[in-house]
Amino acid sequence: MNKIIECVPNFSEGRDLQKIDQIISPFRGKQGVKLLDYSNDEDHNRLVVTVVGEPEPLRDAVLEAIGIAVKLIDLNHHTGQHPRMGAVDVVPFIPIKNVTMEEAIALSKEVGAEVGKRYNLPVFLYEKSASAPHRENLAAVRKGEFEGMAEKIKLPEWQPDFGPAERHATAGTVAIGARMPLVAYNINLNTPNLDIAHDIAKKIRFIGGGLRYCKAMGVELKDRGITQVSINMTDYTRTALYRAFELTRVEARRYGVSIVGSEIIGLVPMEALIDAASYYLGLENFSMQQVLEARIMEE
Repeated sequence: MNKIIECVPNFSEGRDLQKIDQIISPFRGKQGVKLLDYSNDEDHNRLVVTVVGEPEPLRDAVLEAIGIAVKLIDLNHHTGQHPRMGAVDVVPFIPIKNVTMEEAIALSKEVGAEVGKRYNLPVFLYEKSASAPHRENLAAVRKGEFEGMAEKIKLPEWQPDFGPAERHATAGTVAIGARMPLVAYNINLNTPNLDIAHDIAKKIRFIGGGLRYCKAMGVELKDRGITQVSINMTDYTRTALYRAFELTRVEARRYGVSIVGSEIIGLVPMEALIDAASYYLGLENFSMQQVLEARIMEE
């Protein structure tokens, strides 16, 4: 591949393995497209797919997968811990190699226009593709979720960028845009008290006075009898993963709660993990140039 764009579509289905297999099928065995990873979470009831490709074949594969999800998922019967407003909840495009952010924005708009036309699905452009400042933050776009979107979409300030100005009866709405690489990072707590997880999330996220490039919310993991601070690090180069981990540990201490583990959802840039390793090992004057795999992959 010469030009490489990453796409990380999130689908509102994390439990039905047959549906999941159908949704990811367009990303398999396609020239110019490579499926890197997919993970489904039953508590969140959500599927996160990571795929890379050349712009045109990637566009076609994403559009096909969206069509399958719209057909299979009915949000009127969907429950889960993660906020959602659509069967296909969010579709971000990330420039990786020989692609500018402007090209990623153009591709997101092309896909958005086609989704609105082909599937009669309302589309909101977000992040770098947003048509207005109040649409940049995904949380603001998604607020109200599927249930509240029926009325929200009628407001002048929330008219969709593409598609009908009416929530799809079963598939809801979708946010499509271009952004920097994001790290989905969850920290698990040894308490079943969801209020504690919510409080910690409020304190560490930027909107609550916490870390600048951190979004967070509390999630209940019923099967394990614990809770989780579910985090999106929107720019790991400016707010490191270890800062989110340590601040969560500090805030948890006031409740007598400790961290029992953490997890990465989907793929993560190597630099983000090397940065955390360098911090915890106390490495002096360390750089990515000393990482064997990084040197091997240099052109």
